[in-house]
Amino acid sequence: MKPIYSGKVREIYDISGEHLIIVTTDRISAFDNTLPMPVKGKGIVLNTLSNFWFEKTGNIVPNHIVEKRLENMPSFFQNNSFADRTVMVEKLDMLPFEFVVRGYLFGSMWRAYEKGKSFCGTLLPDNCKLAQKLDYPVLTPAKKHDTKHDEYISIKELEGLLGTELTNRIAEICFRLYEVCSEYAKSKGLIIADAKFEFGQNKEGALILADEIFTPDSSRYWDAAQYEAGALPESFDKQFLRDWLINHKEKGGFQFDKVPESILLRTQALYQECLHRLTKG
Repeated sequence: MKPIYSGKVREIYDISGEHLIIVTTDRISAFDNTLPMPVKGKGIVLNTLSNFWFEKTGNIVPNHIVEKRLENMPSFFQNNSFADRTVMVEKLDMLPFEFVVRGYLFGSMWRAYEKGKSFCGTLLPDNCKLAQKLDYPVLTPAKKHDTKHDEYISIKELEGLLGTELTNRIAEICFRLYEVCSEYAKSKGLIIADAKFEFGQNKEGALILADEIFTPDSSRYWDAAQYEAGALPESFDKQFLRDWLINHKEKGGFQFDKVPESILLRTQALYQECLHRLTKG
């Protein structure tokens, strides 16, 4: 059996008229490129954390998970290579948007702020600091494109594309997800600086949470004990890898094929630590 889609991290198999199989690999990407070497066990961490959060948030919004046990999937998937990294999901009509809730000033929003620009319609006051906690979380939608980078848009623009009612419903769900899961993470010594969500609609038109949620690939996790506004936070995601790539450019290009094993092992340890903190004890 061959996947119908092979992305930077996930492989998707079409198994019926109603269901897909998603396999999360150990591949890792940075700056829109997949590295030639994997991070061992990364796919298991992502899949385990997504399932953990999907279970925790099922009372907020339905999600696409149908089955997590290999024995209830087609025989092709019933071997150890698929263990703990494979789920069966409901087929959905996916909305062509990503919805990022930001609770802290960082990443793309910080870069826009440094230039004195608004971001997705939000203009912040003067004298803000890197990684500063925002007065209230903001939703920054992005329109997905197949052949180019995602395009950040304002809520007003989103309303023009999705309608006010659906936009408001999505915003309400996103903020609630971020609030509930941020509080839980904080009890485990972690700050969720931002989080990305994707939604689809099923055959009945119901809004369904899909893709992955609150993983180190789709959210920015910081160590609460080390956090300080104005300083670069210690993170439990692939920012460590991104920083190495930025600091070791050659002739203006990223050296994706020259990342040392020590960097990959450190990245692996950060992912594992994130999983351990959130799910143990």
